[in-house]
Amino acid sequence: MSENERTRPIRVVIGKPGLDGHDVGAKLVCRALMDAGMDVTYTGLRRSPEEIVEAIERTRADAVGLSILSGAHLPICRRFAAALEARGREGLVWIVGGNIPRGDREALTELGVDAVFATATPFSEIVEFLERRVTA
Repeated sequence: MSENERTRPIRVVIGKPGLDGHDVGAKLVCRALMDAGMDVTYTGLRRSPEEIVEAIERTRADAVGLSILSGAHLPICRRFAAALEARGREGLVWIVGGNIPRGDREALTELGVDAVFATATPFSEIVEFLERRVTA
């Protein structure tokens, strides 16, 4: 579905789970998504997976992006997947960005992650991915 055919903007929640305090990249992704016409909610630093899922519910998000630079992406994503399942939101479009080793991408996909975007990924790739995957 093209942007011109959408009935409303894509709603995206960007979360910073865990103890990672580096949020410049997450904020830049938020800005790029907003510039592309998406409705973006940033949860702020150090949110639990459950708090991020609550934001997804509250905003009726179509997609979620987790920014993880701490190296704790696998345990955080396992907990996040469980929180999504508990709320019946397993089918939500889910992306992860940050310092994610290539060797961990398969495990993330098995948890339900739709795409992994490494640091320095052009913002246009993230925008295009969400525009292709989210139907509204």
